[in-house]
Amino acid sequence: MDETDLRHLRRAVELAREALEAGDEPFGSVLVAADGTVLFEGHNEVSGGDGTRHPELAIARWAASRLPAGERAAATVYTSGEHCPMCAAAHAWAGLGRIVYASSSAQLTAWRESWGLPPGPVRPLPIAEVAPGVPVEGPVPGQDEAVRALQARFHGRS
Repeated sequence: MDETDLRHLRRAVELAREALEAGDEPFGSVLVAADGTVLFEGHNEVSGGDGTRHPELAIARWAASRLPAGERAAATVYTSGEHCPMCAAAHAWAGLGRIVYASSSAQLTAWRESWGLPPGPVRPLPIAEVAPGVPVEGPVPGQDEAVRALQARFHGRS
């Protein structure tokens, strides 16, 4: 993890903040090419009722339709939270490369439990259990706490 990784990861957390400010769940992601070019940015858009509108799924779909296989494999996805099983599977099926996440699904699960919230509708599996061939890095100290603060605000636990 170098300063370039941290810069892109901080942008993913900022996108999560933008999602929260727009009234959505605080998750954000950035797709970056091997040469450092930002190819795609997005945040959760599930507040309209479609629970599949995750930025990681949008990235996988975008990349699969626009990038050759080699470029997809060399790209990195930076994301505020570890991919859910749906997004981890999409990432693997699209042939995307490395994932760097600020906070883990285990952390999110623990935070939600500590706040007395029910579990989500899908079991929070680590990426490695869903897509074992995808290289992952995370959680990232400091950035995980920023995500915790956003999640706390979203759930009224600030």
